[in-house]
Amino acid sequence: MAFDWLNIAKRLEAIAQIGLTYSQDDYDTERYHEIRDISHQVFNHYTDTPLEKIQNLFSGENGYPTPKVDVRGVIFQDKKILLVKEKLDGMWALPGGWADIGYTPSEVVVKEVKEEAGLEIAPVKLLAVFDKKCHAHPPSALHVYKMFILCTINGGTLNPGMETLGAEFFSQDKLPELSIERNTPEQIHLLFKNRLNPEAPTLFD
Repeated sequence: MAFDWLNIAKRLEAIAQIGLTYSQDDYDTERYHEIRDISHQVFNHYTDTPLEKIQNLFSGENGYPTPKVDVRGVIFQDKKILLVKEKLDGMWALPGGWADIGYTPSEVVVKEVKEEAGLEIAPVKLLAVFDKKCHAHPPSALHVYKMFILCTINGGTLNPGMETLGAEFFSQDKLPELSIERNTPEQIHLLFKNRLNPEAPTLFD
């Protein structure tokens, strides 16, 4: 099995951030900065992300580090699933994004679906909480939990928003090119499978 350098880099970054938050010794602080620099170099090597971008990504992080949370809305209609076309990469994903401070997961998904697809929805059930590292996403410097929430449509009109180029429903056997950074084909198929069994437990990890 290949050595998991990316996970090691994440642990080093977390240790450095904890040290920089709580250490009161100048020498220790210097060492934690050095550990952080090493972790950024490993991220740069294994993700092909520019070093400056990695440094900026973590520059605002302080306090005890915890995973980021990505919230996605799962909306079915006539045996099809709603996807939006992302402006950032031109590929398709479940509507959603980073969880906002001050919002519950339900409030986040309502806001994101309205902004990205024009629909008014009601959250119904948490279908899955996936750790991004356990799925076939591209390598990432961040440790991310992805929440998939089943929703029903209450109103609105299907339209793309400021961050999307399109919003459409797709059948399971005719999925468009997916934004793998946001959701994988395997995850979409699992969501279709869970749709057929309302009593299925929430998927996790």
